[in-house]
Amino acid sequence: MKQTLLLLPGDGIGPEVCAEARRVAEALVPDILIEEGLVGGASLDAHGVPLTEETLTRARQASAVLLGAVGGPKWAAAARDKRPEAGLLSLRKGMDVFANLRPAYCFPALAEASSLKPDRVEGLDLMIVRELTGGVYFGTPRGIDEAGGLRRGYDTAIYTHPEVERIARTAFEVARGRKARVCSVEKSNVMESGLFWRQEVTLAHAEFGGGVELTHMYADACAMELVRQPKQFDVILADNLFGDLISDEAAMLTGSIGMLPSASLGAPGMPGLFEPVHGSAPDIAGQGIANPCAAILSLEMALRWSLGKEKAADALFAAVGKALDRGARTRDLGGALTTPQMTDAILAAL
Repeated sequence: MKQTLLLLPGDGIGPEVCAEARRVAEALVPDILIEEGLVGGASLDAHGVPLTEETLTRARQASAVLLGAVGGPKWAAAARDKRPEAGLLSLRKGMDVFANLRPAYCFPALAEASSLKPDRVEGLDLMIVRELTGGVYFGTPRGIDEAGGLRRGYDTAIYTHPEVERIARTAFEVARGRKARVCSVEKSNVMESGLFWRQEVTLAHAEFGGGVELTHMYADACAMELVRQPKQFDVILADNLFGDLISDEAAMLTGSIGMLPSASLGAPGMPGLFEPVHGSAPDIAGQGIANPCAAILSLEMALRWSLGKEKAADALFAAVGKALDRGARTRDLGGALTTPQMTDAILAAL
């Protein structure tokens, strides 16, 4: 059967950067069938919900899904279950993509663009493996109510043995293809769920982590070390909450959040969900100045992790590096290229 890539452009700059990723896909892998659908605010406007059952079914049946971004001030007053972000969470949960891979790679040409000194980020190449479908973002009970005459808000941070085991196994497998080092982060000093996480990761390492070094670090210490000496890390394993925070911090080490892709993977053989980490950026939407590299590199991850086209992925990754070496820059990188012009530079490098 022909492989299918489902594009879900979403909101804000999502349609702009997804259009550029589509241009690259059509040039690089013309044998793949590309389809499109709605998610987030775009779906809410068209169908009254941020994710329809029909779109979720199409996502499950695709070979890979490439998402742009969701959200924006237009939908800020919507009920929580109708907000664009709820569509993204439902998509992740519905596809059961529990492992979020977020690389933080500093292209040599962008070492000077980092918020850290060049010697701290030159050669930086780390991977954050974040658990994506459990933890405090999904735990129950949760809510805002009144007890004893006081209003209160609460969420439940909860993980089960299978949830931690499978994300730990993923981290060990990813590390085997890199430098074979995993640093698991949590707050086991103050959180029972953090202590459980450390215990379960240690158990999984004893069973599945052969050949991989495992260390542990408190999440706040990891956040500090990412700024102090980021190149000490190879693979960072984290739960949903801390992985969310740490991966955004790591994004700024590379020069621009507009450079960072992500892959969300589930069981072997199931489609992955690939998306840039930069969000919908409504302040620049429609201006043609968004950096398309994160979306294009998300396509690169889709080619590598879901579509079985590693040679094409290697060529695309190299082309992004060549374009940067030749001076191609969008505004977030200190240049003046428009969104399509940056893609033109990458296609020329291909």
